[in-house]
Amino acid sequence: MAKLLLLIALVVIVALWWFGKGRPRPVAERRAEPAGPQSMVACAQCGTHLPAAESVEGEGGRHYCCAEHRRLGPAR
Repeated sequence: MAKLLLLIALVVIVALWWFGKGRPRPVAERRAEPAGPQSMVACAQCGTHLPAAESVEGEGGRHYCCAEHRRLGPAR
């Protein structure tokens, strides 16, 4: 009797594993492709380095970390 219960439990575990492979993974488990290298710029006001894509451009091609620093202009 114990061997039969063990066999049934083993079949159930294998079936759950087998049919569970076809399900899509949750978003947290998916691996995103790593981003390529990004060019870094320094804020003209405070000197903080940040990716160029996230910077705020000001006059003269200067880069700033936020709109407030762009308003203040380059450091003196």
